[in-house]
Amino acid sequence: MKQDATRNAAYTVDCEDYVHVVQFNPFESGDSGNLIAYGGNNFVVIGTCTFQEEEADIEGIQYKTLRTFHHGVRVDGIAWSPETRLDSLPPVIKFCTSAADMKIRLFTSDLQDKNEYKILEGHSDFINDLVFDPKEGQEIASVSDDHTCRIWNLEGIQTAHFVLHSPGMSVCWHPEETFKLMVAEKNGTIRFYDLLAQQAILSLESEQMPLMSAHWCLKNTFKVGAVAGNDWLIWDITRSSYPQDKRPVHIDRACLFRWSTISENLFATTGYPGKMASQFQIHHLGHPQPILIGSVAVGSGLSWHRTLPLCAIGGDHKLLFWVTEI
Repeated sequence: MKQDATRNAAYTVDCEDYVHVVQFNPFESGDSGNLIAYGGNNFVVIGTCTFQEEEADIEGIQYKTLRTFHHGVRVDGIAWSPETRLDSLPPVIKFCTSAADMKIRLFTSDLQDKNEYKILEGHSDFINDLVFDPKEGQEIASVSDDHTCRIWNLEGIQTAHFVLHSPGMSVCWHPEETFKLMVAEKNGTIRFYDLLAQQAILSLESEQMPLMSAHWCLKNTFKVGAVAGNDWLIWDITRSSYPQDKRPVHIDRACLFRWSTISENLFATTGYPGKMASQFQIHHLGHPQPILIGSVAVGSGLSWHRTLPLCAIGGDHKLLFWVTEI
């Protein structure tokens, strides 16, 4: 362990727009490269990137834009569909976005002539998070400042609607049991819903406000992490509805929490953009201090690579990537 954990990004990719959100495809898409999507003020860009950590003959990062989609309004969120395939003929690119106009757009493309999108309308305030059901990709869940969590089918019809007690900040689908959904609220409550019975089955309390982001650990679904106030918090849902572990990390309030996709002990957090820069940290549950600290001028978004201990963050006309050890 180096004494100083502060590090510059390992790799950067230049972008034509300010990047508000970035999302690695969390699903296997049948291609050696990793699909990545990022959104700016007017566009969504879909690209592939391969890193030297996974292919020896690459120096640093190999990035290629596959397609740019005109969006016409600021992109606030991106979610990948498990139906996305690069190894099919023709290929299938499927994802949805949330935008500043409170609408969800569902995009489908074959990277050639077919480029369609459908608008899903119903939220009456900002949409803070959205996700596809990870098994079939036939439903989308979204949460909003309008105090609702909504489930949509791909035709844009709402199939379920949960009224929340405060703004919905994060929504996650169970990777195996797709009738289970986790919804995190700004007031510090995290609830798990049974979509078959359409009711809450369990809740966790952070006892801190505002809760800005929460994430279900896909490596161990008994673990939930969140950031509230200046702290990160972690629950073991088999033991207590209160956090098992918590630590102050960001001076200016914490913003996002994301578990690594490859380890149940590795997670990342970001702080709000401060006067100079946003702080980004990678934490390991075995270490009292962050194992990596990065600084990004006006950084936003946070996403882990599907198979590497590598994080992406959006910045001012660039994507930044940090690598750590497990």
